[in-house]
Formats: sequence, structure tokens, C-alpha cells
Amino acid sequence: MEIPFNVVDYLEDTIHSVAKEIPELGEEFHPDVRTADPKFGDFQANGIMSAAKRLKMNPRQLAEKLVTALQNSPKLDSKLITISIAGPGFINFKFLPNFYPAWLKLYHNEKAFQKASGNIYHNKTISIDYSSPNTAKQMHVGHIRSMVIGEAIQRMLRFCGATIIRDNHIGDWGTQFGIIIMGVKEFNYDLDAPHADPLEDLEDIYKKGNALFESSDSWKERARSELVKLQQGDPQNIKLWEKVNQVSYAAFQKIYDMMNIHFDVVLGESFYRTKVDRIYKELTETGIAKESQGALIVMHSPDAGNPQSYPFLIRKKDGASNYSSTDLATALHHVEENKVDEMIYVTDGRQQDHFKYLFKTVNQWFDAKGYKKPEFKHAWFGTILGEDGKAIKTRSGTPIKLKDLLQEAIDRAYTIVQEKNPTLDEASHQHIAKVVGLGAVRYADLSQNRTSDYIFSWDKILSFEGNTAPYLLYAIARIHSIFKKANIPIDSDFAGDLTFETHEELILARKIMEFPVALKHAIIELRPHILCTYLFELSVAFSTFYSANKVIVEEENIRNKRLLLCAGTLQILETGLHLLGLETLEKM
Repeated sequence: MEIPFNVVDYLEDTIHSVAKEIPELGEEFHPDVRTADPKFGDFQANGIMSAAKRLKMNPRQLAEKLVTALQNSPKLDSKLITISIAGPGFINFKFLPNFYPAWLKLYHNEKAFQKASGNIYHNKTISIDYSSPNTAKQMHVGHIRSMVIGEAIQRMLRFCGATIIRDNHIGDWGTQFGIIIMGVKEFNYDLDAPHADPLEDLEDIYKKGNALFESSDSWKERARSELVKLQQGDPQNIKLWEKVNQVSYAAFQKIYDMMNIHFDVVLGESFYRTKVDRIYKELTETGIAKESQGALIVMHSPDAGNPQSYPFLIRKKDGASNYSSTDLATALHHVEENKVDEMIYVTDGRQQDHFKYLFKTVNQWFDAKGYKKPEFKHAWFGTILGEDGKAIKTRSGTPIKLKDLLQEAIDRAYTIVQEKNPTLDEASHQHIAKVVGLGAVRYADLSQNRTSDYIFSWDKILSFEGNTAPYLLYAIARIHSIFKKANIPIDSDFAGDLTFETHEELILARKIMEFPVALKHAIIELRPHILCTYLFELSVAFSTFYSANKVIVEEENIRNKRLLLCAGTLQILETGLHLLGLETLEKM
């Protein structure tokens, strides 16, 4: 029997393969393997009872047939695994103690994990649209969700073999630029001069310009005139527009650098505005889009989610494009230029209807034209709430700037780090504070089910107890200290008869082996919190093991097998946090 990385996949594939040779079960039998009650085994295969009901057979007898076939199969080694039946037809698998060290030695570091995971999405090209802020506006706290969720998803997919196109689809075109350009001219703002915070200035100019816009028809006309001049290529307005976007992205980049986030494609709405005429033409020619009161719409029929017909607007009645038209152009661009197999969009939940009907429109259009049709997914997320249960804001009621939130996280972490380890030098204090502070904010978001709202609490996210980044980072640092104290490299061979025996050893070994299962589940669902929950459970299992089993002992076999468990836990904790986008530490 080979030593599988993902035990659940291996058992499901093996059972399915063996079941095909049993006439009563055949090709249609697909078992559902999941972790079992430790009293019965490590994993349990379900599906026999439903199959027996369909076949009108005794489930226990059907289970016995399958178990006999499995025991006679060369794919399962009786020296490594035992099979038993519980109740009316639950099939339990228990790995013998010598299986675990073999697994840990074979899959012993991040490189080995990635090699074993790389076939899941091999030869698959996926674009993922995330972050996507609007220029001339500062990022606020709400922008953190798309940024960190999208980054975690792309890291996990890349780890499992996908070719990833990280797409930052920025909002750099639209009616707001008429107001901004009007404001820059009216208030004599020099975009080329040095400013302490030019993006904050531009946001203020927009607010003042919008106040003028709302005050009279003459200001409205002036703003519209500036927008028309921009759209017609007026050199001065084009130059101002380019400078606004340059200033904006420079400010965004500072935050991306802090968060170690990078993109392969940064194309804004402006890039696609020249490509929308083809969209209108093809959707009209195929009969998918029709004019309605001067606008161009795609009328979608009622469905389970919407009992009314839904008009999907793709061109305004004044001829202007909108998000729908540029998103359609984006889909075509990625299919034609990047040959994508899948497109993932990471946005807040308020855009669910938009993406639902965008995907429907693209599928109709691509079918009609014979274009390659990728799989579309919308990884939407909920809202960050303050401790009052309302959308998080400053005391004055304005959105919290993301740069201020991140800096406050670092400052708060610095105070905690100084208190916990005052003997460290200043450079170490600052480095640890940055890793802990930024990691705490990031992990607080990722550890929540993305489709739920969550309450942001400084005390909770910076706590060294519970499912938090500080708790996991401290667990990693503690394991590093074990190896330093023992003066043994983490990647040692750990020779000898390393059979696990104590209850805590076996529980920890089993939890370590669940890593590929949790990772795959998180990717399939596009929910990073599944990986976070697993890492926390692994840390708890390690803490229980460490409290009950002394590691640095005289007897070499016992020392080596427990150090092997320490090394396995450490490698998976570090790999998991890296996949989530967090930096890790060797000391805290």
C-alpha cells in the first residue's frame, strides 16, 4: 500500500474501485469518507445503508461483502490499516501506529506538501478578481475583506497546482471624474507638487466638488463638461486623470506592500471602455440584448431566486457604459488573452445579483458565439461590524481608513510584545509587532465564515487565547524553542522505531494527517476559515500532547518520535499560515 497524502481521497478512490467489482454495488457506488469517532477508528465510510435500501438488501451483509473485497485488495495493506463494521453498515478504517510516522517522514515540509497537492488543479488557469478599489478614494476598513480573502484563495489554488492570474480590476473611470477634475481646477490643486497625503486631499476635493455639483445646475453642467472633455481625449483633462490614478495607486501600493500582496494584472474600467462596442454588437446580433427606452438590456426570465423578470442593464440610455458592460468585456478578455478555465470574483455580498446575472449573460453569449466558456464563481463576503453591532466606523461616523487600522494594529501589538518579552532589542520588538499586528487583523477576517458578518474587537483579535493569529504564532515560536533547546534541526531524520503509542501521540498524528483534507475542503468551498479552524484544532491537539508527553527525554526512540510530531505540527502550522498570507516567527 502506498502512503497517501490525502487519506480521505485515497480511501474513497480505493473503495469505489473495489466496489465496481461487486455486482450489487458497481460503478454507481461512491462512498462518503469522513473522520470517525476515535473509539471505532480513524475514518468511516458511509453509503452502504442507502445502497442497501435502494437494492432492498440487508446493509450489514452488503457491508461484509465490501469489507471482504477490501481486505483481499492489494491496495490496502493489513500491516498498516484494519477494517471493521459498526452498527448496521458503517465501515471503519483504523491506521496502525506505524502508519503515522511513515506519513510524517514522507510528507515532512512545505515543499513536500505542495508536491503532493499539485495535481489537484494541475493544467488549470484561474483568474481571480480581488481588492479592486476605486481611484481618488482612500481604502477604508471594508476593503480588507476582498484583499485578504482573495489573496488566501489564490495562494491555496496556486499551492495546489493552478496557474493563477491575480487581477486588480480598479475603478478608474466614470462620472465621478467630471467632479474631481472640476474640483482640481476650481481649488487650484497642484497634483505635481509634493503633498503629505495627496489621496486624502483628492477625497476632500471630491467632497467639496460634489457639494458644488449638488448646489446648482451651472455646477452640474460644468462637471459634465469636464467629463465630456475627458471622454473626448482633451489633453489637459487626460493628464489630470492620469495623475489622479497615479497618485491613487501609489497610495494603494503602500498598503499592498504592508500586506505582501501582489497582482499580475492591474487593468481598470478605463482599459475596457474601448472594448464595450463589441459587446453591444455581439449581444444585439445574437438577440440576447435588446433596446429598451434607449438603454440596452438583457432580460432574464424569473428563476428560483427571483420570481420577477430581471433587466440586466449593459448600456445606459445616454450611451455610456457601466459596470456590467466592462465586466462582460473583462470576461471576454480573460478567455481570449489568458485562456482561463475559471474566473473567481471576490466582492461584498451586496453584489450577488450583479454577478448572478453577469454569469447568466456571459454563458448565454458564449454559447451563442461558440466561445470557450469558463466556470464562474462569486466568493462574496459579509460586513465588518463594530462592537455595537453596526457597520464599523470612527467615533465621528466616518469610515475607518485602512492604513490607520493597520498602523493601530502594529502599535497595539508593539505594546503587548514589549510587555511579554521586554529583554528583546528594539528591532526585534518592531518586527514582531508588525508580524503579530498585521497577522492578527488578517487572521481575524479569514477565520470567519466569509458569508457571515463579524464583530471587530481589538481585545479578541490580539488575544493569545482562542482561534487568533497571536495564539497560532506563539504555538509556532514555542515549537521552534523546543528544537533550539534540544539543539536538533527541525528537518532531522528522526531514526529508530517510532511507533506512536500514547493517546495524545495518536490524536496529534491523526490531526496532522487531516491537513490535506482541510486544505482541499477550503479550496472547493472558497472558504479560508475552514483552514483556519483546522490550524487552531491542530494547535490545541499539540498543546494537549505537549502537556501530557515529555519530549526531551533520555530514551532516543521516545525523544525522536515526539520530536517528529513536533516537527510535523510546526511544518503544517507554518505552511497553513503562509497559505493564508501571514508571516510567521521563530521567537516572540
